[in-house]
Amino acid sequence: MDPSSTSNGVSAPPVLNWGHKYRGATVADLELPPALSTSPHASISSALLSAYEHDYTHLTVVSEENRALLGYLSIPRLKELLKQRITTEDDPVEKAMMKFRRKGKKYTVITTETELEELEAFFNGGPDGKSPQDFAVVTDGGRKFVLGVVTRSDLEEFVKRRPG
Repeated sequence: MDPSSTSNGVSAPPVLNWGHKYRGATVADLELPPALSTSPHASISSALLSAYEHDYTHLTVVSEENRALLGYLSIPRLKELLKQRITTEDDPVEKAMMKFRRKGKKYTVITTETELEELEAFFNGGPDGKSPQDFAVVTDGGRKFVLGVVTRSDLEEFVKRRPG
Protein backbone atom coordinates (compact mmCIF):
# COMPACT_ATOMS: atom_id res chain seq x y z
CA MET A 1 0.00 0.00 0.00
CA ASP A 2 1.20 3.50 -0.82
CA PRO A 3 2.20 5.23 2.47
CA SER A 4 0.45 8.41 1.32
CA SER A 5 -2.93 6.69 1.11
CA THR A 6 -5.18 5.69 3.98
CA SER A 7 -6.75 2.28 4.55
CA ASN A 8 -9.84 3.29 2.56
CA GLY A 9 -7.74 4.24 -0.48
CA VAL A 10 -8.16 8.01 -0.05
CA SER A 11 -4.91 9.91 -0.48
CA ALA A 12 -3.60 11.48 2.70
CA PRO A 13 -2.09 14.94 2.52
CA PRO A 14 1.71 14.87 2.22
CA VAL A 15 3.51 15.01 5.55
CA LEU A 16 6.01 17.82 5.81
CA ASN A 17 9.43 16.80 7.07
CA TRP A 18 9.35 19.24 9.96
CA GLY A 19 5.88 18.15 10.99
CA HIS A 20 7.09 14.61 11.34
CA LYS A 21 10.38 15.66 12.87
CA TYR A 22 9.14 18.22 15.40
CA ARG A 23 5.35 17.63 15.56
CA GLY A 24 4.65 21.29 16.35
CA ALA A 25 7.12 21.48 19.24
CA THR A 26 8.49 24.83 20.35
CA VAL A 27 11.68 26.02 22.04
CA ALA A 28 9.91 25.57 25.40
CA ASP A 29 9.76 21.83 24.68
CA LEU A 30 13.56 21.69 24.66
CA GLU A 31 13.49 22.28 28.45
CA LEU A 32 16.64 24.39 28.36
CA PRO A 33 18.51 25.28 31.51
CA PRO A 34 18.41 28.98 32.42
CA ALA A 35 20.89 31.23 30.66
CA LEU A 36 24.17 31.88 32.37
CA SER A 37 25.28 35.46 31.92
CA THR A 38 28.45 37.32 32.73
CA SER A 39 29.50 40.95 32.84
CA PRO A 40 31.87 42.51 30.29
CA HIS A 41 34.07 43.54 33.23
CA ALA A 42 34.27 40.09 34.83
CA SER A 43 37.54 38.23 34.44
CA ILE A 44 37.86 35.59 31.77
CA SER A 45 38.87 33.09 34.46
CA SER A 46 35.61 33.61 36.37
CA ALA A 47 33.57 33.27 33.16
CA LEU A 48 35.41 30.06 32.27
CA LEU A 49 34.81 28.66 35.73
CA SER A 50 31.08 29.40 35.47
CA ALA A 51 30.88 27.82 32.03
CA TYR A 52 32.75 24.69 33.14
CA GLU A 53 30.64 24.30 36.29
CA HIS A 54 27.46 24.30 34.21
CA ASP A 55 28.90 22.55 31.13
CA TYR A 56 27.95 25.50 28.88
CA THR A 57 29.58 26.33 25.57
CA HIS A 58 28.25 29.90 25.37
CA LEU A 59 27.65 32.60 27.95
CA THR A 60 25.61 35.70 27.31
CA VAL A 61 27.25 39.00 28.22
CA VAL A 62 24.91 41.55 29.77
CA SER A 63 25.27 45.14 30.95
CA GLU A 64 25.77 45.57 34.68
CA GLU A 65 23.61 48.70 34.64
CA ASN A 66 20.45 47.51 32.88
CA ARG A 67 21.00 43.79 32.05
CA ALA A 68 20.84 44.63 28.33
CA LEU A 69 22.23 41.90 26.11
CA LEU A 70 25.59 43.08 24.76
CA GLY A 71 26.97 39.93 23.16
CA TYR A 72 28.21 36.46 23.97
CA LEU A 73 31.29 34.55 24.95
CA SER A 74 31.99 31.39 22.98
CA ILE A 75 34.00 29.03 25.19
CA PRO A 76 35.57 27.11 22.25
CA ARG A 77 36.68 30.42 20.70
CA LEU A 78 37.90 31.65 24.09
CA LYS A 79 40.04 28.53 24.50
CA GLU A 80 41.67 29.32 21.14
CA LEU A 81 42.32 32.94 22.14
CA LEU A 82 43.96 31.75 25.36
CA LYS A 83 46.00 29.12 23.55
CA GLN A 84 47.25 31.72 21.05
CA ARG A 85 47.95 34.10 23.97
CA ILE A 86 45.69 36.76 22.48
CA THR A 87 43.96 36.99 25.85
CA THR A 88 44.83 35.87 29.36
CA GLU A 89 42.61 34.58 32.13
CA ASP A 90 43.07 37.90 33.95
CA ASP A 91 41.68 39.95 31.04
CA PRO A 92 38.09 41.19 31.19
CA VAL A 93 35.41 39.31 29.27
CA GLU A 94 34.90 42.31 26.96
CA LYS A 95 38.31 41.60 25.40
CA ALA A 96 37.14 38.20 24.13
CA MET A 97 33.36 38.59 23.73
CA MET A 98 31.54 38.78 20.42
CA LYS A 99 29.45 41.94 20.39
CA PHE A 100 26.02 41.99 18.82
CA ARG A 101 25.82 44.46 15.95
CA ARG A 102 22.43 46.07 16.22
CA LYS A 103 22.55 49.05 13.87
CA GLY A 104 21.29 48.27 10.40
CA LYS A 105 21.15 44.55 11.12
CA LYS A 106 17.99 42.52 10.97
CA TYR A 107 17.90 39.84 13.62
CA THR A 108 15.61 36.98 14.44
CA VAL A 109 13.88 37.00 17.81
CA ILE A 110 13.83 33.51 19.33
CA THR A 111 11.41 33.02 22.24
CA THR A 112 10.09 29.98 24.07
CA GLU A 113 7.11 30.05 21.66
CA THR A 114 9.31 29.82 18.53
CA GLU A 115 8.53 26.63 16.65
CA LEU A 116 11.44 24.24 16.23
CA GLU A 117 11.27 24.25 12.43
CA GLU A 118 11.80 28.03 12.57
CA LEU A 119 14.74 27.49 14.94
CA GLU A 120 16.22 24.93 12.54
CA ALA A 121 15.83 27.42 9.66
CA PHE A 122 17.61 30.03 11.80
CA PHE A 123 20.49 27.61 12.45
CA ASN A 124 20.67 26.83 8.73
CA GLY A 125 21.00 30.48 7.79
CA GLY A 126 17.45 31.68 7.48
CA PRO A 127 15.63 32.18 4.19
CA ASP A 128 18.79 33.11 2.28
CA GLY A 129 20.92 30.32 3.82
CA LYS A 130 23.86 32.74 3.98
CA SER A 131 24.31 33.11 7.71
CA PRO A 132 24.27 29.73 9.48
CA GLN A 133 24.24 29.99 13.27
CA ASP A 134 25.54 27.64 15.96
CA PHE A 135 23.37 28.93 18.79
CA ALA A 136 20.47 31.26 19.54
CA VAL A 137 19.74 33.46 22.51
CA VAL A 138 16.22 32.80 23.80
CA THR A 139 14.46 35.89 25.12
CA ASP A 140 11.03 36.80 26.35
CA GLY A 141 8.66 38.27 23.77
CA GLY A 142 9.57 41.82 24.75
CA ARG A 143 13.30 41.04 24.46
CA LYS A 144 13.92 42.33 27.98
CA PHE A 145 15.18 39.10 29.55
CA VAL A 146 17.58 36.42 28.38
CA LEU A 147 15.93 33.11 29.25
CA GLY A 148 18.39 30.66 27.77
CA VAL A 149 20.77 29.73 25.01
CA VAL A 150 19.92 26.97 22.55
CA THR A 151 22.48 25.24 20.34
CA ARG A 152 22.25 23.04 17.27
CA SER A 153 23.12 20.07 19.47
CA ASP A 154 20.14 20.84 21.76
CA LEU A 155 17.88 20.57 18.73
CA GLU A 156 19.59 17.37 17.52
CA GLU A 157 19.29 15.78 20.97
CA PHE A 158 15.59 16.65 21.10
CA VAL A 159 15.01 14.82 17.80
CA LYS A 160 16.92 11.77 19.08
CA ARG A 161 14.87 11.65 22.33
CA ARG A 162 11.56 12.07 20.56
CA PRO A 163 9.57 8.82 20.24
CA GLY A 164 8.43 7.75 16.80
